[in-house]
Amino acid sequence: MTDLDVNTLRRAYDRGLRALVPDPLPAGVSVERDGPLLRFLGFDHGGFLTYHDLGGLAGAELDELIRRQVAIFRGRGEPVEWKLHGHDEPTDLPDRLRAAGFVPEEPETVVIGPVAPLAAALPVVPEGVRLREVTSRADLDRIVAMEEAVWGTDRSHLGPGLEKEIAADPQAITVVVAEAGDEVVCAGWVRYPHGSGFATLWGGSTLPAWRRRGIYRALVTYRARLAAQRGATLLQVDASANSRPILERLGLVAVTTTTPYVYTP
Repeated sequence: MTDLDVNTLRRAYDRGLRALVPDPLPAGVSVERDGPLLRFLGFDHGGFLTYHDLGGLAGAELDELIRRQVAIFRGRGEPVEWKLHGHDEPTDLPDRLRAAGFVPEEPETVVIGPVAPLAAALPVVPEGVRLREVTSRADLDRIVAMEEAVWGTDRSHLGPGLEKEIAADPQAITVVVAEAGDEVVCAGWVRYPHGSGFATLWGGSTLPAWRRRGIYRALVTYRARLAAQRGATLLQVDASANSRPILERLGLVAVTTTTPYVYTP
């Protein structure tokens, strides 16, 4: 499907990605169903809550569902992210999450577009930069160091998390670095959710000194070619305010927003 109608793309996203459970799961990760929710446990950085929709839950029933998640993760002593979308119902869900102790982080925009046009474009990187697919823990730790330099926050969970994904199913994810000499200047990965028709792009952080040179764009087109080789027809990205304009110029369209609501015991 390559129809760029926003409603059509959003329905495909809801149906194909939002309640999809990877098979196999990374080591140590498990999934529990709680009504309409899927509750992921065992990630190095805490839990994760997602759903296709909430099945019409509202009022006291919805509050009870939220309270159960808080109680579970308070008992585990772990943070948990509730992935809230801009078109989720009921409309007072953000208020109910905040009342239960969830704190919203920066919103991102879900953008989607066809794989084929991007896959047909050759990645163009500046002189002295190369793109390379990586799997080793040493390279994943270099990505962590780059991410921490960009964002100034602890990203130590990223290395072991990616390592476990690769070990669980090497065909489900590809990690790519952009290197200048021995330095990782940008990195991103692409996941291929089985049976969804999508490939999803993640990462893309670039060191400040290397921005505005087309590296992020080259990383997108490189991963689009990988997606095409695996039969994906649509690309999806949770885009930051910085990456959204680039992705829209590449033909992706905004279909909704997503905001992490995080509860921390």
